[in-house]
Amino acid sequence: MAHTVLVVTALEDVTADRVIEALNERDVPVVRFDPADIGAELAFGFRLGSGRSTWGGWLRTASRDADLGDVGAVYHRRPTPYTARFRQLPQQQRDFAAAEARHGLGGVLGSLHSALYVNHPSAVARAEFKPWQLQRFTELGLRVPPTLVTNDDGAAREFAEQHGHVVCKTFRGLPCDADGRAGAIWTQRVDPGAFDDSLAVTAHLFQAEIPKTGDARVTVVGRRVFAQRITAPAGTVDWRRGDWNDLVHAPIAVPTVIESALHSYLGSSGLLFGCFDFALTGAGDVPDDWWAIECNPNGQWGWLPDAPAIAAAFADILSTEGGGRS
Repeated sequence: MAHTVLVVTALEDVTADRVIEALNERDVPVVRFDPADIGAELAFGFRLGSGRSTWGGWLRTASRDADLGDVGAVYHRRPTPYTARFRQLPQQQRDFAAAEARHGLGGVLGSLHSALYVNHPSAVARAEFKPWQLQRFTELGLRVPPTLVTNDDGAAREFAEQHGHVVCKTFRGLPCDADGRAGAIWTQRVDPGAFDDSLAVTAHLFQAEIPKTGDARVTVVGRRVFAQRITAPAGTVDWRRGDWNDLVHAPIAVPTVIESALHSYLGSSGLLFGCFDFALTGAGDVPDDWWAIECNPNGQWGWLPDAPAIAAAFADILSTEGGGRS
């Protein structure tokens, strides 16, 4: 019997749906759940000791049961924050209950040493820091735009004078508001004349604007690489902003030296999957045309033209007999 795959994600996740569909085609047992459902719809009993050196026990959802001993792989996608489960409680109780759930349930789920993780949540947390990403890119020989991290308006003006056109980015996405609605702050050009001491409030990421001819999204799953060139309307700074129907996608070949660097990046980060974004100059057919922007260790790919092939690559890794068992 094939090993069980745990799919840890929110209820509405079309990307996870694609992978589960591919796993179902392979007759792989799947137990999908959102840790934030802890309660009557998500129960568990985990044991350690008395001759047991690894966590064992069971986990039960409204529709499925999982024995930890049968789990060979964990697809950790985008679960709901535990705080959402306890939002009706007073703040102290909410914070306490969420922390207990994260350290208890989350702690066991992160300690399944015989399972293959795509990706392990602790590895994702480490790899989400953009300054670390950019430094690792340069260590691996990838080109990155000149970058400044600062909260000083003088340093920002000096950087802009040196590089001319400058863009500002966020380190993280915009948090949900009090009503749970998500938002976004896109990469945008900045006017150095607007810099003032309000920059001192927090950290800012500035980069020299690359005169790009397009962008590339490179999705790496294990040893498989899927690359799409994304062409946006002229003058677009961030292709994610605007009407996605105006975007043109086309397969693009990744130079061998770039592909090798991406595999090295994931390996050194403890990741099996990552979505890499590049700015392209020229035709994109030589390494110097590729400027590394970031790697999302839990990125979206369901909207890409090659999404079916990417889903199959995920299913191939997760369904490998024995998973990550040593």
